[in-house]
Amino acid sequence: MLVAGNWKMNTDVPEGRALADAIAEGLSSTAADRGDVDFLVCPPYVHLPAVREALADVPVAVGAQDMHAQDEGAYTGDVSAPMLSSIGCDAVILGHSERRTYYDETDAEVNAKAQQARAHDLVPIVCVGETLEQRKAGEADTVVRSQVDGALSDVSIDGADELIVAYEPIWAIGTGESAAAEQAQAMHAVIRDDLRERYGGDAADEVPLLYGGSMKPHNAYGLLSQPDIDGGLIGSASLEAESFLGIAEKAAEVLETSGH
Repeated sequence: MLVAGNWKMNTDVPEGRALADAIAEGLSSTAADRGDVDFLVCPPYVHLPAVREALADVPVAVGAQDMHAQDEGAYTGDVSAPMLSSIGCDAVILGHSERRTYYDETDAEVNAKAQQARAHDLVPIVCVGETLEQRKAGEADTVVRSQVDGALSDVSIDGADELIVAYEPIWAIGTGESAAAEQAQAMHAVIRDDLRERYGGDAADEVPLLYGGSMKPHNAYGLLSQPDIDGGLIGSASLEAESFLGIAEKAAEVLETSGH
């Protein structure tokens, strides 16, 4: 079970360091209650060294929120995979709906970044999800399958620890609304089937599928209890150590009661 925090464009560096310190303190004091829950935080680029240092003594991976598809070049303002690897990043979020919406990122661009991430031993966290209009039109499954296929074309994996897919219904991001557990599970099952066709059953069944639409401590247990939901990509609730760790506690409860 993976609990991942996407801080987005929030906190300055001292605030980010304080948040990482609070997460580290919480994990150090209650680590026995977390079971087999894994952790990842994805702060803004400028926070990465300070956050990695703050989390050095606890089992929390650190990732970035995006990256360029080239190793280097005249791309003012961008950050490359080698840069992220050089400071100890473990993973990178790719194709988040906000990147697709505000920067017109295409599946082809997400795919190029995913291939680049794998080439530099970064775990790509590939985000997919439909709009409310697409869901109402009955197009949700088709849209999400198309995004998975486009983003993962020619992206090979040797093990399930080399890829993460996050389902984020766009209509539930930052709205306070969340997909019902059954809705989320249904889409995760669609994604799992797609991955089985691509990678085979053994690998696909172990690729973590995260739910990324307004997961909070109060709804985490129901979502994480679903058979194909392996964790959460947490937005606003990851900006407070108490709520982030509260979701982790729910994940540990699910593991204890169901073994999922």
